[in-house]
Amino acid sequence: MEICDAIAIQTMGNYYYEGVLGLPQDYTKALELWHQAGELGSTEAYHNIACAYYNGVGVEMDKQKAEHYCELAAMEGHAGARHKLGLIEERKGNVDRALKHWMIATEKGYENSLKKIKCIYSNGHATKDDCYSVALQVYEEYLNKVKSNQRDEAAAFDEMYKYY
Repeated sequence: MEICDAIAIQTMGNYYYEGVLGLPQDYTKALELWHQAGELGSTEAYHNIACAYYNGVGVEMDKQKAEHYCELAAMEGHAGARHKLGLIEERKGNVDRALKHWMIATEKGYENSLKKIKCIYSNGHATKDDCYSVALQVYEEYLNKVKSNQRDEAAAFDEMYKYY
């Protein structure tokens, strides 16, 4: 199967989770589809599973399972999952580990991670003096890589498409 199949299966999981487009709300079916999509390469599906376990929606709340699925998504490049791992590490008191996760997410253009790094740095909790300047630099590099006239036109058309 191709990644397109994984996206389609993950999307169907979303529909069952929300109970939209004439489908019943069925958390069990959603999780089943997300697991299948994750095995096919959908990082978003693993992220969705992590969120379900973290919030206890459709499954019993299980922070350990949530972290496991968050790690699976992050290892395959999901910036939002990487950001959440940073939040988990911050709550555990591991600020240096949190900063590493946020730096990786920032390199992928995840603006909330850049904001967290700024906050940690501003509060004097960062161990390296240049962590925020490095984060700004890698975020700027990301924006330069993805910049295009089409993206700029889409962003001008609708705030939802803003990437900067």
